[in-house]
Amino acid sequence: MTLAAVDSFYRLNSDTETDTPTDTETATDIDLEFVVVSDEELERPYRVIIHNDNVTTFEFVINILVTVFTVTFARATRIAYEAHSRGNAYVCTLPLEQAKSKVFKAQYTARQQGFPLTFTIEPE
Repeated sequence: MTLAAVDSFYRLNSDTETDTPTDTETATDIDLEFVVVSDEELERPYRVIIHNDNVTTFEFVINILVTVFTVTFARATRIAYEAHSRGNAYVCTLPLEQAKSKVFKAQYTARQQGFPLTFTIEPE
């Protein structure tokens, strides 16, 4: 057996693999990073607006803003005063489904208490 034949035999029967590609292989080194993004993060934000009426009390408006929209008491007071003096006021910015859910809850609670409190949602 010639030296070339022994070398070929050794390569064919070797259990070790080399780190360098052969003529028929292609060297590829790719680092992938996956970022998981929720549908809400991809969704365009919407502004929630509260509208003034002559029936709903300040106390009720402030309570709804604090409990449903989780704003501070001081911020809720400012929002209520602005809605009263200007006719409407910005409450917060949320993804559409969250905005719809909170507006529904706030208006449903208001109707149960006999108040015509109204919110609208608009694209930011």
